[in-house]
Amino acid sequence: MKHPVFEKLRIFAPGPTPVPEAVLLEMSKPTLHHRTKEFIAILERVRKGLQFVFQTTQPTYLFAASGSGAMEATIVNCLAQKDEVIVIDGGKFGERWTKLAQAFGLTPHVYKVEWGQAADPKEIEKLLKAHPQVKAVLFQASETSTGVFHPVKEIAEMVKKHSDALVVVDAITALGVSDLPMDSWGLDAVISGSQKAFMLPPGLAFLALSQKAQEARKRSNIPHFYYSLKAEDKAALNGETAWTPAVSLICGLDLVLKNMQTVGLPAIFNHHKRLAEATRKGLKAMGLELFAKTPGDSVTSVWVPPSIPEGKKIISIMRDEFGITIAGGQDQYKGKIFRVAHLGWFDELDMISVLGALEITLKKLGHDLQFGKGVGAAAQSFLESGKNG
Repeated sequence: MKHPVFEKLRIFAPGPTPVPEAVLLEMSKPTLHHRTKEFIAILERVRKGLQFVFQTTQPTYLFAASGSGAMEATIVNCLAQKDEVIVIDGGKFGERWTKLAQAFGLTPHVYKVEWGQAADPKEIEKLLKAHPQVKAVLFQASETSTGVFHPVKEIAEMVKKHSDALVVVDAITALGVSDLPMDSWGLDAVISGSQKAFMLPPGLAFLALSQKAQEARKRSNIPHFYYSLKAEDKAALNGETAWTPAVSLICGLDLVLKNMQTVGLPAIFNHHKRLAEATRKGLKAMGLELFAKTPGDSVTSVWVPPSIPEGKKIISIMRDEFGITIAGGQDQYKGKIFRVAHLGWFDELDMISVLGALEITLKKLGHDLQFGKGVGAAAQSFLESGKNG
């Protein structure tokens, strides 16, 4: 056991993710009152900064909530009771769309996708033809529970070809990691949250709606109060929010968005791609098998090797002996897979570190591997991608 003097805690879970020291310092400043001109100026910059990341000219909304709050806000403002919707359910968070739809009196037609697999746009086409009254297609860009990245552009194109349904995308672990140009791809609602690629603590949810989604609000009849976009629009006329916002988090977000705009989206996407590719090469070099067939650049899911009967021990040893938090599998995959995140405030040495600790952990648990193979493969990947980038 490490002495507390030397102990460091490192998060490699797909949320919350690490928060940069400069952002922590920004949030530690004395709290501004949310109706002052100083905070209103910050809020205006933040709304414009979010437009930059969403790649949209449409208004953006912030809620004091987790990302699920923005999911709920989309449903209660843009849909009506008894509306038919298609839900792509390929993991724990796809299931959440189904539960939300049912909770608010919608009729979900669920496209069950095997965990670890990506959605097939042709299956969406079949459902759209079978259910021509569908008002929205609800799905994840990045399914955090499996590490799968769904073909967002192709799904959106299929929906637009066969239907007037809204394309509603949970991009909570995708926005700020992968290219999701909302306006040019015709995405109608895009959702995200603060504790992922935005490098903040949990507590903020983000939403952007297309003009088509804004028009759909006129027919909504689902009761709601806190998530009233009408109230938010009215407050925005004065540069404010409808309710008391998470002031300190928004001040931190202001700094994060300034930095993201300075770096530029292409560089941000390339950075995450480099980390993801190197991590996967390192894991494969350890003799591990990836779980997701079409992995995204936010989180990598890995099968626990057959040589380790108790997969949960990987999680506990990494945490207790190295201070590293990685994520386990969920539901039927508890103890069968584990997940390593690389979204947000991570760099090359972070990924080398987690792979090195994982090598030691696997060796302790009896997995046959040669020390340094995983770390070496990742280092080689960084070297090669650095030359090309």
